[in-house]
Amino acid sequence: MNANVFITTDTSFPADVLQSPTPVLVDFWGEWCGPCKALAPMLEQLAADYGGRLKIAKLEMDKNPKTAIAYGVRSAPTMLLFKDGEVQATQAGLVSKAQLAKVIDAVL
Repeated sequence: MNANVFITTDTSFPADVLQSPTPVLVDFWGEWCGPCKALAPMLEQLAADYGGRLKIAKLEMDKNPKTAIAYGVRSAPTMLLFKDGEVQATQAGLVSKAQLAKVIDAVL
């Protein structure tokens, strides 16, 4: 995995995401989710493209339901972009890298 892509959990989410000085795109995904697997290489590319300006966290919903429930995430893949501990943007479903970059650019 890219250094800017990491795994987060219900336990580590507050420190990993909410307290991060860098904006964090959180990928809520499931092992059973085909579109989530298709999205993974795109997230790696985006993490490389945005270097130190953005981190990407992957949260497996089945193993970490509390965070998904807390943010109203009901389907995978869903991505929430956090900045300063607040959700700045939401993107549900499989989208192109260009579409996701637009969402990111609007917040950065």
